[in-house]
Amino acid sequence: IGPVLAARGLLLVGLDVIGDYLTEVNVTSPTCFREIQDQSGFDVAGRFIEALESRLP
Repeated sequence: IGPVLAARGLLLVGLDVIGDYLTEVNVTSPTCFREIQDQSGFDVAGRFIEALESRLP
């Protein structure tokens, strides 16, 4: 699904998954940056900002 969303210019999208099923693609209010960082230590917000900055001229 990533390449399809990127081709449409969507850089930040929330995906809701239950079991093996994609239940929602949320383009207006993706969340969980804090929860992901708290539980895994992965800095989602920082990586997203770095990705945006790398696209600037």
